[in-house]
Amino acid sequence: MKSHSLKSLIVAIFIAFASSATAQNFKFIALGDMPYNIPDDYARYERLIQRINNLNPTFTIFVGDTKSGSTPCSDDYNLIVKNYFNQFKSPLIYSPGDNEWTDCHRLSAGAYDPIERLHNLRRTFFQTQYSLGQKRITLTRQADTDPRYSKFTENSFWVNNQFLFVNLHITGSNNNFERDDRAKEEYYERNQANLSWIKLAFQTATSKNYEGIIFAYQADMFYTPKQAIDPESGFRDTLQLLSKSAEEFKKPILLIHGDSHRLIIDQPLRTADQKQVLENVIRLEVMGANQVQAVEIEINPGAEQPFSFTPIMLQENRRRPKP
Repeated sequence: MKSHSLKSLIVAIFIAFASSATAQNFKFIALGDMPYNIPDDYARYERLIQRINNLNPTFTIFVGDTKSGSTPCSDDYNLIVKNYFNQFKSPLIYSPGDNEWTDCHRLSAGAYDPIERLHNLRRTFFQTQYSLGQKRITLTRQADTDPRYSKFTENSFWVNNQFLFVNLHITGSNNNFERDDRAKEEYYERNQANLSWIKLAFQTATSKNYEGIIFAYQADMFYTPKQAIDPESGFRDTLQLLSKSAEEFKKPILLIHGDSHRLIIDQPLRTADQKQVLENVIRLEVMGANQVQAVEIEINPGAEQPFSFTPIMLQENRRRPKP
């Protein structure tokens, strides 16, 4: 009897130890929309990368716009971007923005074919199962899970300490749902891929009993309330699905994006009828453009609200107001 009690105690201690070992806090970095003012911002960007390396995050997420909308969308520039990404010592996970392809038809950006530039992005950044950065992690890519979406190598997910991280290809410029029929055709196909990836994320998180989900993408889908209900919105389908799924999921969700270049932490996602705020969903919009800064996010597994935020504000990177 005593032996049985001792064994039970040892098992209980082991389980408690294992639970605490897998429920430790961890930190990661989010940034995007940089460098915009080239070549002047290269030095600022390099300082920020160095600071992030010194912080030694678990990984870093770059939420799109590797340049301004008027910087040429050249192959050479994409290689410069990739070289910068690989200066991050921790894994770097990247989601494309509109300035990298949807807006490349602009004369100031080189008058490129946006669809061709999208193909180039996929060839340049998303050809393996691994992240970017000096230390790499294995990603599950949508292209490897469903033959219907074999071209969508940029959509991915990975798990860290019972939290599911999901990369989505949702861009500004109304998610490319504009301009001409060819652009809209691209949107319809990618939109279906994104919706399928979101559904799979919630199904996976539910079946695996994960503690929460973090979605990372580029577009500011909350720029105006109309984007959730307007038939001409390239974000309506995504927002409606997120609303429905988040309400059912109930656990903590974090949405991380850039696009509007302001540091915002709030709760903009509402129920599908748009009448109530979904309190389990927090949005982080990272700074960018003139603000070459980033945000450190800490996750505390087991907490009712597990996300906390620390802006990384390098004094040397602050722009001085003109007199």
